[in-house]
Amino acid sequence: MKLKLLVVGKTKFSFLEEGEQYFLKKINRYCDFHIDVIKDNKRSAKLSFVETKRNEGEDILKKIAQKDFVVLMDDKGKSFTSETFAGKIQALKEQNSGKTTVFVVGGAYGFSDAVYSRANAKISLSTMTFSHQIIRVIFLEQLYRAFTIINGEPYHHA
Repeated sequence: MKLKLLVVGKTKFSFLEEGEQYFLKKINRYCDFHIDVIKDNKRSAKLSFVETKRNEGEDILKKIAQKDFVVLMDDKGKSFTSETFAGKIQALKEQNSGKTTVFVVGGAYGFSDAVYSRANAKISLSTMTFSHQIIRVIFLEQLYRAFTIINGEPYHHA
C-alpha cells in the first residue's frame, strides 16, 4: 500500500515537525508512506483569495498522478470514528492495489475548484477549524491509530 500526505506550506513550529517525524516513522512500518510539501503561495495585495487558491491548486494537481486516489482533508468531508477510519484505510488498501492514495491538506484558504473536481473523496477530522499545520499531526496520529486497529495492536484501547 502506498500512501502520500500532500501538504501546502512548511511546518513552522519545531514541536509540530517533531510530531510529524514521530508518526512518520511509526506509519512507515505498515506501508510505503511519505509527506510531500508544496510551497505555499503567500497572498499579496496583488492576489485575491481566489487567485491564491487557484495557484496553490495548480501546484497540488502537478503532484498528483492520473491514477492516484485523492482524498481531501476538508471540513465538509465525511467524518469517521477511529474504528471506521481504520476500516476505510483497509478498504483503500484492498480497492487501490497498485495505486497511491494521496491525502491532501490545503493551504490557509482551502482548495481551488479544480482540486475539488479532481478529488475522489473528502474526509473531515473535526467540525472545528485547525491550522493546516496542526491538522497534519492530527491526521498522522489517526493514520497510525488506524494501522494499529487493523493489526490488532494495543495502541487503541477500545
